[in-house]
Amino acid sequence: MSISVNLDDAFERAENINVYNEGAITSYAAGTKSFNKILACWVDMINNAHIMPAFGVSLDGCTIKAIQSGLWVEFDFGQRLESGEMPYEKLLIQVARGFSGFNLIRYNSVGGYDGRCFYYDLNGKNMDELYDLLFKI
Repeated sequence: MSISVNLDDAFERAENINVYNEGAITSYAAGTKSFNKILACWVDMINNAHIMPAFGVSLDGCTIKAIQSGLWVEFDFGQRLESGEMPYEKLLIQVARGFSGFNLIRYNSVGGYDGRCFYYDLNGKNMDELYDLLFKI
């Protein structure tokens, strides 16, 4: 069973934020100083963003390979949520300087990272502050 939530509000329900940097993972538990800094930066970044249909789908094997390079952030909810009739337990996002739009790749324990994605258009903003923060923490 899934808990239905507005996608913008889901991130505050995360139990952990996982940061992948060139395949190395660092996890921050809810309530910690680093978690709170990342979440605050994230919420500010998506403020006034537009949720749009994604341009494609994620394939689990390709996504697992992709997170071995570059910078990624993953919100782990510790439970099954649903937004727009699409269930997820985690949401994974590639973070790069200058990105003004990006896919939110859904993870489910049954199929991994397979399936449709959400897409955010940052509406004139970009990911630079989040990118810089993730390297400072």
